Amino acid sequence: MHSFKTTLLSAFLLLCSSTHVHAGALDTSSHCGDYDSVTAGQYVLGLDQWGKSDASSGSSCAAITSFDGTTIAWKNPWKWAGGYNVKSYTNIQLNNGLNKPLQTISSIPTTWKWSQSTSGSVVADVAFDLFTSATPGGSNHNEIMIWLANFSSGPISYSYSASGNAVAFANSIPLAGYTWNLYVGTNGYNNVYSFLPSNGTIITKFGGDLNVFIKYLTGSGSISSSEYLTTLQAGTEATSGTATFRTSAYSVVIN
Repeated sequence: MHSFKTTLLSAFLLLCSSTHVHAGALDTSSHCGDYDSVTAGQYVLGLDQWGKSDASSGSSCAAITSFDGTTIAWKNPWKWAGGYNVKSYTNIQLNNGLNKPLQTISSIPTTWKWSQSTSGSVVADVAFDLFTSATPGGSNHNEIMIWLANFSSGPISYSYSASGNAVAFANSIPLAGYTWNLYVGTNGYNNVYSFLPSNGTIITKFGGDLNVFIKYLTGSGSISSSEYLTTLQAGTEATSGTATFRTSAYSVVIN
């Protein structure tokens, strides 16, 4: 479900069909275009509605609500019906400190406080999404997802149970103050490593170092430490239902 979230595709679609606003005075207006983006300092709010064609109806809009230094806040009301695939990944992307070899990154301190109000049941997740490449700015080789919430959705996996649930590659991994189950698979374009909180925990206030997840994968030999970190995003993947996702404070820095 992540095969279209690539830097090259997003760049192409942005050039072709989006509204790209560079925030001098902060743009807090609502944007609803399929690939609209708004720049605020080192961040870009992106409406990545790559799976919209799978929906029978629906929409997703987003707006930055505040920005101060390295801390940004945004809201994302969305409503999707029909289909079984992710429709949108509205996210904040970091544009500073990227294209460094993983082995040279000392830390990625992060805070993320969010909430989600829903109308009925929803299928969605809340996750960080990182990509690595063999070269700076190159094509995606590995995708690292760190889920903070799983609302009846599911990660990509090589192994599934008889009931259709993804089977974890490793369980109860202690990282960043929580325990995680790791799922490993492919989206047809790149490897996908998904960390999900054990026991279905929902983490609405995350504070920790994202680099510990990278170090776990490089330490186990899953990803080469010579790869480059090319993308770092945080947002919600929406599949179906009606919800309003709100982030009250988000900050991330690559050291």
